[in-house]
Amino acid sequence: MSPHPARASRPLRSPEVSGVAARGGVALQPVGATEQHGPHLPVTTDSLIAEALATRAAALLPDDLPAWLLPTLAYGLSPEHAGRPGTVSLSTTTLLALCLDLGRAVAASGLGTLIFVNAHGGNPDLLRVACRDIRADSGVRAHVVHAPALPLPDELVERMREPAFDIHAGFYETSVMLALHPETVDLAAAQPDGLAVRSALRGLEQVSLFGGVSLPWFTDDLSVSGTIGDPTGADASWGEAALAAHSTALARAVEELARFEYPPLRGAPA
Repeated sequence: MSPHPARASRPLRSPEVSGVAARGGVALQPVGATEQHGPHLPVTTDSLIAEALATRAAALLPDDLPAWLLPTLAYGLSPEHAGRPGTVSLSTTTLLALCLDLGRAVAASGLGTLIFVNAHGGNPDLLRVACRDIRADSGVRAHVVHAPALPLPDELVERMREPAFDIHAGFYETSVMLALHPETVDLAAAQPDGLAVRSALRGLEQVSLFGGVSLPWFTDDLSVSGTIGDPTGADASWGEAALAAHSTALARAVEELARFEYPPLRGAPA
């Protein structure tokens, strides 16, 4: 995939939104967070990454699938970072209500598909619940893509420090922010932290920080600095390659979600 040369990321005018709807396009809602990201990354890291990935993916969509790129939602569900300076968390009820309002607004604008492009690890569970509620409430087909969890090429994964525990302000986010906004990164303050939990998890067959049987952890359970991972060796060129890989995968996911149709049920009324 290569970016469409004529497609801009500028805000759309009302008639242009109507044009996206008339052509069966999608609404893309970047979702991030405002929360501490260790001593070396800005509190808006997740929001900046979500916006960059959604913007790049929108430019990669085929001509017959236009997108309305909504303003980035810069607050998310961040109770795991509560009490750390710079953290601004919405409650579950507030974020769920906001998502429902977004679904109603997208429906009122004539669009039938809303895709949340998420870059904060604390949001996906609630966003998945919200997607079903949005469809029940307004009829809009809503989906969530946790963009940083999309696959990366093996050669990029091999260069990561602690890929299994690259959870927060680690190698991925630090490298991506070096590619996007290097002036916001204090590499001298980037140090590994939050990795001692590996020994506590060793030998457990079912329980992990994420997955089917996961621990409801807080940052204070794992890290002194707020970092959970190893950001040392972070590199802007690696970050740019990761952005390219993830935006390409995201564009494909958006296209698949937008075009997917459930098969008709046997015996269903005509």
